[in-house]
Amino acid sequence: MRQYVYNPESLRYEERKRPKWLQYGARALFAAAAAASVALLLWVYLDVWKLELPKTLALKRQNELWRSRIELLERQADDYETVIRSIEERDDAVYRLIFGLDAIPDNVKYAGFGNRARYAPLEGAAEPLRRMVQRMDVLTRRVYVQSKALDEVAMVARQAGDMVSCVPAIPPIAPIPGTYHISSYFGFRADPIYGRTAFHEGVDFASDTGNPVYATGDATVEKVQFRYTGYGNEVVLDHGYGYKTRYAHLSTIQVGSGQKILRGQKIGEVGRSGKSTGPHLHYEVIYKGNRVNPMSFLDMKMPVSEYQAMVQKRSEEDNAGAPASTAALAERSRKLGANGKNGKP
Repeated sequence: MRQYVYNPESLRYEERKRPKWLQYGARALFAAAAAASVALLLWVYLDVWKLELPKTLALKRQNELWRSRIELLERQADDYETVIRSIEERDDAVYRLIFGLDAIPDNVKYAGFGNRARYAPLEGAAEPLRRMVQRMDVLTRRVYVQSKALDEVAMVARQAGDMVSCVPAIPPIAPIPGTYHISSYFGFRADPIYGRTAFHEGVDFASDTGNPVYATGDATVEKVQFRYTGYGNEVVLDHGYGYKTRYAHLSTIQVGSGQKILRGQKIGEVGRSGKSTGPHLHYEVIYKGNRVNPMSFLDMKMPVSEYQAMVQKRSEEDNAGAPASTAALAERSRKLGANGKNGKP
């Protein structure tokens, strides 16, 4: 700011001249004082009052918003992974097994995701963002592979024809609540007689003696055997396509070797023949020579009315005569043998 002083000689106000160094010094002092004031205000604002600058607050709010979005995506990804894992397990353990297809290996499901160069553009991004991008890529790949796998199952199912009716898929006894319970599952257990740990190759349906036992799929009777040990009275059905089923500890058997039977057709009755501590049906599913878990095939929630309608239909189709009991079959064999000896037809 200019300053003026009165000159008594010239009787005028004249501008007061200051040395330049003094002018520059004053300006520097003013700038230093201003900078100190700003620094003091920032110190009070940030350290004493613990406040933040508006831009910092805006960036923090934006960061929290993105963090919450990523957390929401992670929870959704967890749900998606649970669903796709359930579909994959059921496809491998049931659908592909039924149609004799190999399980999809992990190196196909996760192909290409071990390559670090794939995510090189994300090197500077935050870790949660990189992790989420990778998870979504893996999920997308798994969904794509699983959709192709189910397309393959659907194609085989359409081409299988009678295979669907041959696969053992229904319970071997009517699923009427209170008439049975599963007393032993597939897998390791303590042997009920010897007490030692042994692998149980089927599923035991504990029920009253005489409860009907039905074929779980269209088949040919491969073996009918009567004995007092082991499986006791048993029937083995050959369903084709690599599938066989065994029905053991029966009290009566109402089919013969080589007989063609349909799903839902009665083959015998629950008993306790052979090695057994009580009346029950021992049921096995054999696929390509290996015992597999029958529960992977059985629809235990099948409506009772639907099951009974199927059994009634099979009974009407087999109306040529009442199914013979074990004693009747033995008597028939004895008579046939006697007729053969006597030369009778």
